[in-house]
Amino acid sequence: MIVAVPPRARLDADAIGIGHGAVRALLAELVAWPKPGLVSLVDTGSHADMRASHFVASARALRGYFTDCARAGATGAGFDTLRRMGIAAEVAMSRATGGVNTHRGSIFALGLLAAAAGARPAATLGEHVRSRWGADILAHRTDPASHGSRVLRSGGAGGAQAQAAAGFPAVYGAALPALRRVREAGGDANAASVEAFFALVDTLDDTNLLHRGGEAGLRFAQASAREFLAGGGMLAADGAARALARHRAFVARNLSPGGSADLLAAALFVHAREGFR
Repeated sequence: MIVAVPPRARLDADAIGIGHGAVRALLAELVAWPKPGLVSLVDTGSHADMRASHFVASARALRGYFTDCARAGATGAGFDTLRRMGIAAEVAMSRATGGVNTHRGSIFALGLLAAAAGARPAATLGEHVRSRWGADILAHRTDPASHGSRVLRSGGAGGAQAQAAAGFPAVYGAALPALRRVREAGGDANAASVEAFFALVDTLDDTNLLHRGGEAGLRFAQASAREFLAGGGMLAADGAARALARHRAFVARNLSPGGSADLLAAALFVHAREGFR
């Protein structure tokens, strides 16, 4: 006997699955190591104000937000609705972490991708974000007090808004190919995540790097990532040791590629939903 599943129940089940998937992506980004300058289960990187437990608490607090984003995407919500949900999610994050900004960038990027996943587009999730909300994303004025906004005013870097409005080109053009390259060569999930992270650092004008290290810090990070990848990346026999050396060099310079971390989580979410298409 075949029992029909009510549309609302099916929608809720899909949205809950998407929410769980977004949280898994955040946690997978956290445990990937070594990612130069960033917090992991091993150490706190270039951060004296946060540790891994903050990220775990934040990820758990955001599960309902990502689920709600998926529901909103399924029902055709506009960007203003998603933006208001994101503001509320930032409050939930702050309460869970005692005021530590762990996932602000991921609330934005993963929230949009979760909403796209809820819409079940025929195109990629990134293309759905671009076509459905891209113009509104570009038109929206960001918080003028944020690190990214200050860097945009002073240096003109593209930032998270530009990535999202364009359909996350760094995810599809850099991170996912790096994940594929390592996995197809027999590398494990951690090696693939670290490779993807370096590919993002090489590609992005990361506003977190610009905030902490200025133009010199950004160029140092990009050159370091490019050299690492050119030397075989995580597929080289000494790949893990070379990645760790760069982690220590970033910490010594107080560099933290937070924008690249946000897009690594986005890439892991997209890969789980789409594979390597």
